[in-house]
Amino acid sequence: MLPSETAETAESTVMVEPSTPIKEPPAPAPAKMIADLDAPAEPPEAVVVIAPQDETNIWFRIQRQLMMEAPEVPRVISQRDWYLRNPAYMERVAKRAQPFMHLIVEEIEKRGMPLELALLPIVESAFDPFAYSHGRAAGIWQFIPGTARHYGLEINWWYDGRRDVHAATHAALDYLDALHTMFDGNWLHALAAYNSGEGRVRGAIRKNKRAGKPTDFWSLDLPRETRAYVPKLLALADILKHHETYQYSWVPIDNQPYLAVVHAESQIDLAKAAEHAGLTLEQLHHYNSGYNRWATDPQGPHRLLLPLENAKQLETWLASSDAKDWVQWTRHRVKNGESLLVIAKKYHTTVDAIRQANGVRGSMIRAGEYLLIPVATRDLTDYSLSAEQRLADTQATPRGQHKIEHQVEAGDTLWDISRKYNVNLRALAKWNGMAPTDPLRQGRKLVVWLPEDEKPSGVIRSLSYRVRSGDSLARIANRFGVKIADIEKWNQISRKNYLQPGQQLKLFVDVTRLNSQS
Repeated sequence: MLPSETAETAESTVMVEPSTPIKEPPAPAPAKMIADLDAPAEPPEAVVVIAPQDETNIWFRIQRQLMMEAPEVPRVISQRDWYLRNPAYMERVAKRAQPFMHLIVEEIEKRGMPLELALLPIVESAFDPFAYSHGRAAGIWQFIPGTARHYGLEINWWYDGRRDVHAATHAALDYLDALHTMFDGNWLHALAAYNSGEGRVRGAIRKNKRAGKPTDFWSLDLPRETRAYVPKLLALADILKHHETYQYSWVPIDNQPYLAVVHAESQIDLAKAAEHAGLTLEQLHHYNSGYNRWATDPQGPHRLLLPLENAKQLETWLASSDAKDWVQWTRHRVKNGESLLVIAKKYHTTVDAIRQANGVRGSMIRAGEYLLIPVATRDLTDYSLSAEQRLADTQATPRGQHKIEHQVEAGDTLWDISRKYNVNLRALAKWNGMAPTDPLRQGRKLVVWLPEDEKPSGVIRSLSYRVRSGDSLARIANRFGVKIADIEKWNQISRKNYLQPGQQLKLFVDVTRLNSQS
């Protein structure tokens, strides 16, 4: 994890625009000897000026266009020291960034924005396309759902645009540009707002104005995470800008395109795309982490990012093949009682995909008729970076001595479940690839990890119990084989208070040991 911020005093506003260095007057030329005066003058050596875009290493291309100064304040110093002490971390990040950095830098330059922004995914996600935060933010640019949709990123069963590096980069720069305008050209305010929301930064500015205090970033009362967030970016830029001074080597990344965009006309199975591009399925899915399932969304996009040579190979196959061969099809005979939803779940697709493939309107289907269903060409476990397989891997990762499953009942929340098992809420969410505020779907199975001294037994289910006339906490606890203290904890009530008939209580019970009289 990155270091926590340290205490600091208010400093002067950070300079955003590049300043023109003050040049010292040239030293007087030494007096020439008389014999030299008659000597032919030597032609001056030609000075070769290399444009930033012509650098061989993309880090130097970024370095030569950095605009923001990092003040020597404790918040920046502590972040810079952490990065300098952890070169292995930065090496891992640089390797993740390598395929994507060129397209990001190109887009930033095209818009005339500060090149410091190319370093922002390091702060946001360590350049992990599958990063998911406790605040429900996803992808290398860490978009939350609401902001993502506002800036045109689709999020559905098939596809999550927040993890699509190509789409999310454009959306992130759109958002940052809007914030820069909103905060009157102040990039530090814009960056703080990207992290904690424009409303919070505006409120902090207004508060300082009313109190007669400075309104520069360093003077604002902002959340702890945001107070460290901007210094992290400035520290990274400072290390890159003065890498020789710090004797710090950045893992080289070639300053040339690595990925090309390939557009398919309709849904394509990722396994087929990988096969005809000459890549492994995992490689292709890593470059295209926005796709949640085994294929692109039937409604699009069908865009794929691939290394240059592999992109050419895939384009050649797409041009010579029929779109109906880009996915595999099976004929399904509708049985009595089946619905489109039941059929869709069986074949790991969606109702809309079946409707689209068969020209079906509404939900009416008849027993005996046949439907064409798009299906994966390979076993679903082979799609190791799909949402299902990533979740399965996450839930299988040992986090304690004992693993139990909890099946979500109507009304369950992660907070309820964390209290039931006496585990940390954020830990519970992490074990299940979720954020603490994510909604729960009834029937979903969650894993709970417990230490050695809390070995579970039986099958735990949550129940909603309606209090009857004459009930007491003791009577209810005895009926369901639980403790009065647990009922109090689960429902935030006290045994000192009377229960009211009709009152709903949440209970977590071992259904294998329920008293037969209950």
